[in-house]
Amino acid sequence: MDVTELILHQHAEQRRMFAMLDEIPREDTETLGAVWKRLEILLETHAEAEELFVYPLLLRVGTGQADADDVEDEVEDAVKDHNEIRDGIRRAAQEDVGSNAWWEAVVDCRVANSDHMAEEERQDLADFRRHTDLQARHDIAVRFLRHESLRAAYGVTPGDKDPDEFIDQHT
Repeated sequence: MDVTELILHQHAEQRRMFAMLDEIPREDTETLGAVWKRLEILLETHAEAEELFVYPLLLRVGTGQADADDVEDEVEDAVKDHNEIRDGIRRAAQEDVGSNAWWEAVVDCRVANSDHMAEEERQDLADFRRHTDLQARHDIAVRFLRHESLRAAYGVTPGDKDPDEFIDQHT
């Protein structure tokens, strides 16, 4: 098990769940709400686990990949992206499921998430694979899954992180 492969798998799951929302009849608000709640939990537990287990080590060993200026830029942008995703989740929570305002918040969340995943896949994950060995990636994957599973069992409330404070704390 490799945490970078786990993250890629969860990215595919996130894409699939957003696509499922597209397929649910608009008037079936019970199903929309249930699927959205499941996706909301996945998005937040995934972001939290990255912030706890991947980004701190990446800040210590990474150098920056692809179009990132450096590793700090890579991680700061990722944390900001997580906050944008959380903003969409919070906005959706304030609207009636299935309403135009709810869909607008969900779409904004989807766009922020899609942009984040693309950047993370070409920057953070490439950097992480290049600078950590398979055993470290396995050990982190186990901790990542444990954290997500325990948090998801009880539901989550999204909470923003200050990107600058995050960088300062982990460098």
